[in-house]
Amino acid sequence: MRRRQAAGEVPGTNHRIKRQGLHETLADSLRERILNGEFKEGEQLVQEAIAAEYEVSRMPVREAFRQLEAAGLIANRLHKGAVVTELPLEQIGELFDLRALLEGEIMARSAPRATAESIAAAAAILAQLEVAYRGDDMGSWGRLNWDFHRSLYVTAERPQTLATIQYINVQTDRYIRLQLFLTDALEQAEIEHRELFRLYAARDAAAAVPYLRAHILAAKEKLLVAISRMRSGERAAS
Repeated sequence: MRRRQAAGEVPGTNHRIKRQGLHETLADSLRERILNGEFKEGEQLVQEAIAAEYEVSRMPVREAFRQLEAAGLIANRLHKGAVVTELPLEQIGELFDLRALLEGEIMARSAPRATAESIAAAAAILAQLEVAYRGDDMGSWGRLNWDFHRSLYVTAERPQTLATIQYINVQTDRYIRLQLFLTDALEQAEIEHRELFRLYAARDAAAAVPYLRAHILAAKEKLLVAISRMRSGERAAS
């Protein structure tokens, strides 16, 4: 039996949902391995080796590499091919400065617009994040950290700003995980996230904005010290 054409529908339009492609699945897997530190900064990713490991052809690997390069996680280097990006400390600091600036601005707009639904959603994600902290589920820290922060910003109704912030968070995800791991800052992160949630739920933008910026910038300072020590140790050992 033919499906009846809906009013205003263009004849021949295909509305089937496109399933995720192999290269996207592969990109997701490689992204997680980079973010959790399995692939180190400066490490070369060889297409042939990745293809063999995942038992796929080189074509989806190339496409996955393009996605990772667009996200800033890998870069093509002369005579080396794809390598995991190693950001200078100055650039890592700049990314956190941008986070503090943009996330402060979006919080100023989102907190007064908090709804019962957005507050409940943020509370649920915060609970998941705390479970991940206590369970030492490092693989989930970065993702849930972003999900929690994002839940505080959606009511701002600033999709372009939110997309920019998300891109920056992709760059800082591995460093957030590293900062929590190297500095044993999980307990402090819990305290500060709970306070951020409380201020958002209270719709108190005047207090939430400076607290959020201080939260991000304090993490930056601890992280830069930790990364500097880690890189110095790796150079001394090599």
